[in-house]
This record gives sequence, structure tokens and C-alpha cells, in this order.
Amino acid sequence: IDPFTKKDWYDVKAPSQFVVRNIGKTLVNRTSGTKIASEGLKGRVFEVSLADLQNGEIAFRKFRLMSEEVLGKSVLTNFHGMSMTSDKLKSLVKKWQKRIIWLVRLKLFANPSQTLIEAHVDVKTTDGYLLRLFAIGFTKKRPNQIKKTTYAKSSQCRAIRKKMTDIITREISAIDLKEVVNRLIPDSIGKDIEKSCQSIYPLHDVYIRKVKVLKKPKLDTAKLLELHGEGSGASGGDTGSAVRRDGYEPPVQESV
Repeated sequence: IDPFTKKDWYDVKAPSQFVVRNIGKTLVNRTSGTKIASEGLKGRVFEVSLADLQNGEIAFRKFRLMSEEVLGKSVLTNFHGMSMTSDKLKSLVKKWQKRIIWLVRLKLFANPSQTLIEAHVDVKTTDGYLLRLFAIGFTKKRPNQIKKTTYAKSSQCRAIRKKMTDIITREISAIDLKEVVNRLIPDSIGKDIEKSCQSIYPLHDVYIRKVKVLKKPKLDTAKLLELHGEGSGASGGDTGSAVRRDGYEPPVQESV
């Protein structure tokens, strides 16, 4: 017997802040006995590229979406984390090291190096999600700089890390999870960090490279449905129309 005859396909739906809502399909065994199909779907994690979610070109950022509720044949997901692809991270770090190796082989070592600065902080959103955010950035040359290296002092690194954590805490602690995702899509927090740190040491390639969901509040089904555009708030508040009565009452029958 083919085991797939006992399974059903379900559509996986992304939250409404993404352009592409239908991100794929998933399989689960049909409900039989005490084993309910919807319970087997809850808790599954789907990793999707931002390029697929937004029909864009930013493919190095990956979003993790966890299924939290099943509505008919649709699996409703919510944000569960974000990361960058390893090839993108390696390209940021190694593009200098490759040049150094090439110069060493030619015996023309000029050491065009930079300083990598990382920071992480735990922040709680207004709706009770505890997130851990990781930031990364690289120093760059100042305008009209002649020196080939762009090393930052340890005191400057500490100041930049403090600035990173302060900006992330200020931005995330004042908003809910939905708005956090809206800011992660264009990575506006990384751009704010890059602008704010110019007075300490010029930075480039500043990103929020990873986001983890450490704790989440109890599931609010109504809020999840609203996030997916399925709640009462998305229907325009249509409560129906009053039934018109003209005072007519049917006669009482003597026998049935």
C-alpha cells in the first residue's frame, strides 16, 4: 500500500507583511483515532529566502516561519527567526583575505585589512516576544585617508558595540513582532547603526545577521488570524443587516 494514500497536502501561508503569501505545501497523515492531523502540523518550521517572499533579489537573507494554527487546508505561520546565508557572510569576511593571499604570493603584501565588529543583545517586544539579535559590521577608510589599513582601536570597538546594542534595544523594545519583521525586511536597523557610528569610526556592510526567538507568549489565535488577514478586523466590520418583519404570523395548525 502506498503510504501517500494516507496523507493530505496543506498550503503553507506566510504572514501578510510579505508579498508572496503561499510559500509551499506540506504533508501530514490524515486524522485517525486520537492522532489529529492539525496537531502534527503545528510546530513545523519552514525556512524561506527573502527573495522568494518578496519577489526581489535579496537572496542572502533567510526567514524562518513556524506553523502555529491550521485553518481548513491552510497552515498559518508566524515569524520564528532570521539569518544570513553562509556564502554571504564568508564573502564579507574573506574578500580582504583573498587579496592578502594573492599579494603574499606576488611578494607585494600590502595588508589592506579591516576590523570586524559584532554585537548581540536580548530584547523583549511590546507583545511579549523575547528576541536575540546579532549585528555585524566592518570598518572602512575615512575620506581622503592615505593609510591602507582600517584597524579600529579596542576603545572604538567597545564604543561601536555599545552603540549597536543601544540602537537595537531602543528600536525593538518600542514595537511589536509584526513591526520588527517590517524593519528586518529592508534591514533599516543596520542602516541606522551605520549612520550613528560614523562619528566613532566609518563602517560599511552593517547588517542584522541573525535573529532568534528565545521566548514567545501564549498563542493568541485572534491576533494570528488578523496577522494573516483572516480576522474580524480584515473583513471591514460587516455585521450583517437587520431582518425586516412585516407583522405577519403564520396560523397555528390543529393537527400535524
